[in-house]
Amino acid sequence: MLTGFSLKKAVALIIATAIISICSAGIKVTKGPEFYFMAEFNEMTAPGDIVYFTLTVGKTSEGLLIQPRIPHIKLIRNTTGKTPGETDLFPVNEEGSLYFGAIALSTWLEPGDFTLIYTYADTLGTIYAENYEITVNGKSFEEEEIPLSASNTAIKTDNSTTRTAQIDRLNEILFTVDPSALYYDGLFIQPVDSERRTAFFGDRRTYVYNTGTRSVSEHYGIDFGVPTGTPVKACGKGKILLAENRISTGWSLVIEHLPGLYSLYYHLDSLIAKEGDLVEQGELIGKSGSTGLSTGPHLHWEIRLNGTAVNPDYFREHLFF
Repeated sequence: MLTGFSLKKAVALIIATAIISICSAGIKVTKGPEFYFMAEFNEMTAPGDIVYFTLTVGKTSEGLLIQPRIPHIKLIRNTTGKTPGETDLFPVNEEGSLYFGAIALSTWLEPGDFTLIYTYADTLGTIYAENYEITVNGKSFEEEEIPLSASNTAIKTDNSTTRTAQIDRLNEILFTVDPSALYYDGLFIQPVDSERRTAFFGDRRTYVYNTGTRSVSEHYGIDFGVPTGTPVKACGKGKILLAENRISTGWSLVIEHLPGLYSLYYHLDSLIAKEGDLVEQGELIGKSGSTGLSTGPHLHWEIRLNGTAVNPDYFREHLFF
């Protein structure tokens, strides 16, 4: 369990309150017969980023801390009522006074005005709802065409049971939300020292097979053009949940940082960390390479939230709690 959240949160809220007129964080205080709580959320976001919601529960006049039951957030589009995502909130301190949840936004999400609905129940089971206005701004993504060799075409079109099993195992990990997985609450760091990027998050890719056929997909991470053997570091503290050689992504690592939040490292030449290891931010976990479906030496770095790929740079620039 992480410690120190209450103090950091209190300081953050004081600072946020002082500068709220110039930042995109929204803060709203709600008082009721049982609950006193302060919600912090990002009022503006973009496709490929997230909507976060941090809830600080206050004590009653008698000094009691009454925790909300089944706390949940859901984002809906104002014009249609359709939802791009929802999630439960989970406690992030031992006292149970601080809750957090985040909704990943697809890169294909159309901009517009949304409402974030926070629902919870009191001790009698009565359901309450609070609304928070969210704006999703527009964002454009790069387009690229990638010709594939015969070997890469074979990987891309591989329908073997082995590859299917590898995909299923990865998805089982990435869609798991373990409330006890509270390893790291700080900013992420870039996993390699190089600033040379050869592909970007959200790129719209057209693969041209050596057979002449084509397929379109989205690039879920950032590619760093680094030589084979370049040290690769953990972007944040966490637990290694996958360390194996996969058909599509070569030697690969997956680190769990928070409930539902994972970082992925693909096309490595060699692994240093192994499954089950608890690694620190900046710790050497492997070396870059060109294994799997790759057109040259590089590191593919990816972040997943509740199974959805989100912009890795967002987590280098934003703290949630």
